[in-house]
Amino acid sequence: MKKRRLNRKKVNISTPVYTGENSSDRVGLQLFKYNDSGCWEDKNYESNKFKGFIKDNFHYWLNIDGIHDVDLVKDICLKMNIHNLAIQDILDVNQRTKFQDYENYWFFSIKSITPSEKDEIEKEQMSFVLGENFLISFQEKKGDCFEHIKERLRKNIGIVRDRSSDYLLYLLLESILDNYVKTVDQIDDKIEELGFFDYDQDPSPEIIKSIERYKRQVNIIKKTISTIKEFLYRTDRGKLEFIKEEHLKYYLDLRDMCMSLIDDCDSLSGKMQSNINLFFFVQGDRMNRVMKTLTVVATIFSPLTFIAGVYGMNFLNMPELGWKYGYFIVWGLMIAIFLLMILYFKKKKWY
Repeated sequence: MKKRRLNRKKVNISTPVYTGENSSDRVGLQLFKYNDSGCWEDKNYESNKFKGFIKDNFHYWLNIDGIHDVDLVKDICLKMNIHNLAIQDILDVNQRTKFQDYENYWFFSIKSITPSEKDEIEKEQMSFVLGENFLISFQEKKGDCFEHIKERLRKNIGIVRDRSSDYLLYLLLESILDNYVKTVDQIDDKIEELGFFDYDQDPSPEIIKSIERYKRQVNIIKKTISTIKEFLYRTDRGKLEFIKEEHLKYYLDLRDMCMSLIDDCDSLSGKMQSNINLFFFVQGDRMNRVMKTLTVVATIFSPLTFIAGVYGMNFLNMPELGWKYGYFIVWGLMIAIFLLMILYFKKKKWY
């Protein structure tokens, strides 16, 4: 499907444009209000109730499933004084991974992928706005990729209720990166399932098409992960306002996770390139063996064809034509030449 590119020369930043697929589904909002004492959840939060987040002893997480409703997204963002440029980045599903540090909040967008049995990876644009005591997450599509984190909040599993919003962002990013790990492992398994290494079978060109498709997917993953890693490096270079020092170790762990993923992508790319090289080697070797066989056959029949041609000229003064056993002698000569050449080629190991 052709991407809907955003023409920023013609876009009025006060009138943001959604660049994804239009949908008639209702945008879903879930609001979590939590601290170490408890957690309150509104699974069907109404956007008209939203007036912003107050600074109290609670932390807030507003999760938005679907960003095709431009007016709703814009209304929520403006109530939080989110810049128009950030609003447009939220609605631009072709936006690359991006981090922007604003005065009272962070804006962070990322491409999330979902492991799929299909040959194409399923991508989704996700954006986050992190403030002092709140986190707003924007999901392009409805899904349950954060359901396990919601369960932690509901049932007080782990330490998420005891921590601030930056720790919640860490959990969300960890969940996204975990899907990258699963997708890379799935691509690796699919490459192994191609059955490419059976030398006795003629490899199908469809294998090369599949490998090239997987190479594109791995390159997309590596490109995205590299950008995430650049953001995570910033957490190690200096103190960032919305990440507490006690949570830095978690973000550094995400950085190590990114580096490991990049290494896995490099390893996969090398494996696929080796498979492509092996494919062309096998094809070339098979062609060489066919050409060798044809050359041996042509070489053997060259002198036999010459003899047959000489005695097929039908000149009157050809003494051999008058011999009683001339026909059998010629046949014997041709068979002897044939056998001698076969023995010679076998001795030379030419076939």
